[in-house]
Amino acid sequence: MKKTVTMILSAILSVAMLHAQPALRSKHFNLEKGVALKGYDPVAYFTQNKPVKGLPQFAATIESVTYYFSTAANKDLFLKDAKKYEPQYGGWCAYAMGASGEKVEVNPETFKISNGKLYLFYHTWVNNTLNKWNKDENNLKNTADKNWQSLYH
Repeated sequence: MKKTVTMILSAILSVAMLHAQPALRSKHFNLEKGVALKGYDPVAYFTQNKPVKGLPQFAATIESVTYYFSTAANKDLFLKDAKKYEPQYGGWCAYAMGASGEKVEVNPETFKISNGKLYLFYHTWVNNTLNKWNKDENNLKNTADKNWQSLYH
């Protein structure tokens, strides 16, 4: 009997966690009106090595986060493996996540792909955090990973 109750409670908890995940994503990801990356195409960073504005007619929503794509082909690539293309740290500034654990806005045109992952950075004419990230990437990345885990989970 105890084993059956434990199994039932475990199943209920699993279902609850599945439903909570999209709500967590939409709460913690960097979104403007529900759209990630300020409307830039996440796949283009990888296939064209540059930021490309997406179009609303090529939108896809994954767990409450919507992305725009510049082509139907990019949308299809994304839908096959969304985790491969999504930005790290919910699209917040990687440097800020590593340096202070804060969610800081980004300039989607300032990015880096490292080890197959997309990182975005805050950048104004007086401050480019990508340069700071590059000076201590390993330490900042390790700290950013831990900070994001504690914020997001």
